[in-house]
Amino acid sequence: MASLQASNFLVSSSSSSKQIHAAISVPKLPAVRLSAPKLQPKISSQELKTRDGFIDTIPKDVDRTPLARESSSVSMATLSLQQLHAVLEAVADRVEMHKNIGEQRDRWNTLLLNSINMMTLTATTMAGVAAAATGGGSVVSLLGLKLASTVMFLSATGMLVLMNKIQPSQLVEEQRNATRLFKQLENQIKTLVAVGSPTLDDVNDAMEKVLALDKAYPLPLLGVMLEKFPENLQPAVWWPRNKAKQFKGDVKSNNGWTKELEMELREVVEVIKRKDSEEYERLGNKALKINKVLAKSGPLLTGFAALAMGFSNGPWTATMAAVAGALASTVNTFEHGGQVGMVFEMYRNNAGFFKLVQESIESTLDESDVERRENGELFEMKVALQLGRSLSELKDVAEKSRCSRVGGGPIDEFASKLF
Repeated sequence: MASLQASNFLVSSSSSSKQIHAAISVPKLPAVRLSAPKLQPKISSQELKTRDGFIDTIPKDVDRTPLARESSSVSMATLSLQQLHAVLEAVADRVEMHKNIGEQRDRWNTLLLNSINMMTLTATTMAGVAAAATGGGSVVSLLGLKLASTVMFLSATGMLVLMNKIQPSQLVEEQRNATRLFKQLENQIKTLVAVGSPTLDDVNDAMEKVLALDKAYPLPLLGVMLEKFPENLQPAVWWPRNKAKQFKGDVKSNNGWTKELEMELREVVEVIKRKDSEEYERLGNKALKINKVLAKSGPLLTGFAALAMGFSNGPWTATMAAVAGALASTVNTFEHGGQVGMVFEMYRNNAGFFKLVQESIESTLDESDVERRENGELFEMKVALQLGRSLSELKDVAEKSRCSRVGGGPIDEFASKLF
């Protein structure tokens, strides 16, 4: 019995040891490598075209989704707005420049006129004293008096030639007009930014207007200064030539235009041509002729006075110098104190205004598609305001023009009540 138990113990011990050994010596399974799929590297367009000998024929815009196109349109609108703000800043700067330079040139006109008149009157007084001393038989030497008077007459002649060349009063009027027109353009751009969605066409239109104003009213005096004594008056042109403004937005079938309205505006254009433009060109040419005569007379008189005093041998030559100096002072005061150059520039600018109204109406009516025009009722109101009339008065002017053309009589009334 004891031997049987011993043998059972040995059997159980050996089996448990085998189990333990088997657990320990289990063979390892072969290692299996698991790896996540790698992302494809970014392939350049050139590699994509030449890889495997194939050529890329897929259009570049095929991946542009509606969202991408919408984002692009938004970015273009933002860019146009930023560009319009840049133009607005340039316009505001030009307003300030023309205002400051206009004030400076106004002071030029006053200071030069006062200085030249003082020099002329002083030299004239010296010439009168010399004539009196020579006529009285004085033995006192008058050489110093004659030399001083001659030098002052010559100096006044040189300064007067320069002043007549640049016409400070006319320059001042140019700067006034430029300041007003740049302010008008500034307000138009501000309105467009506030109530509209500006486009690239609006930016280009604003830049063209700025450049046209720069050309019409230049700031420098050398090289690009406007001709102060042209052959004939030419109306000022400060707008780009000439594109009819197209209306943007929803429109009705007739867009506010009727045959009667078109006939009315054509008659208004006829009145502007036959009365307003013709009258202001006539007045401008008259002012131009007067200014030419005065600009030549002043230096001639002071130059003659200088020669008379320089070669004076008796009282008569000194007297003639004194008379010429007095006349020169009168002519200079009338020309520059009366600002004849400014009057000519005012007429030139007014003639340009009527030309602008005329071209605006004609270019609008030449557009055959009424839906591409500005609204007819709004356009009629703008024309009436530009001419200083109510809508009923504008219709009356058109009716009078039609009756005068039918009857063959002259037009008695001007289109504008402002000028």
